[in-house]
Amino acid sequence: MLDTNDLCDEVLISLRRIMRAVDLQSRQLVRRHGLTGPQTYLLKELSRMREATVGELADRVSLSMPTVTDILNRLEKRGLVMRARSAADKRCVTIRVTAAGEEKLAMSPPLLQEEFARQFRELQQWEQLQFVACLKRIAEMLHARDLDAAPVLSSGPLSAPPEVVEVATTGTAEGDSNTPTGSRQTGSGEG
Repeated sequence: MLDTNDLCDEVLISLRRIMRAVDLQSRQLVRRHGLTGPQTYLLKELSRMREATVGELADRVSLSMPTVTDILNRLEKRGLVMRARSAADKRCVTIRVTAAGEEKLAMSPPLLQEEFARQFRELQQWEQLQFVACLKRIAEMLHARDLDAAPVLSSGPLSAPPEVVEVATTGTAEGDSNTPTGSRQTGSGEG
């Protein structure tokens, strides 16, 4: 029978495996697709919305407006989104995905959270509720309860351009803290 220390180690090992899976998928996404997880997620959500203001998109993806603006600036520089003044209200600027952005999305692999969501929906409701309760408790134990977070799994230095992210044989990149990001922040630096 496992004692409390062994059980704690099992939890920590599982958390580390989750963080590694997120990290590896994030790196693979950047390397193969040229977009970070948050960039891909924002592009997908904007495509579903067809057109949105920065505030509407920020609310939809649970990220701060400055973070969404930073990600959109990067996507706009690559020609994947475009901004336009509303015909009805010239003070309002809307964003939409360009044809190049839609093409990029068509070639986009599924995000890690999409596969997770598919499998999660197949669980019995009691299992789903148990997952939620346990993970909320773990977040509290890690003093992360009050952090807002988007439902996107990504990690690493998301502000670095894809050509800067180098994967070492250990699976870490310079400056990578191996902690998931994507939480609502007041500054930029993601995506």
